[in-house]
Amino acid sequence: MDDQKDRPVLNHIQELVSEEHRLYGQGALADADRERLATINVELDQCWDLLRQRRALRETGGDPNKAHVRAPEIVEKYEQ
Repeated sequence: MDDQKDRPVLNHIQELVSEEHRLYGQGALADADRERLATINVELDQCWDLLRQRRALRETGGDPNKAHVRAPEIVEKYEQ
């Protein structure tokens, strides 16, 4: 597995998770913070999906650069 090539995606996931923890750590959230958390959750789903696509392509001999960010409507319908 070539994690170095996935580093930008992993770094972005880490940044989003840090922001999510910071927001949850505030206690009571303003409407804007709740909206930001919802956006973060969708973006995290998109990032994890992109990472899974890249790894699957790499493992099957495909080009991981052909992976793409899918629309929120698609990734939000995935079962966890």
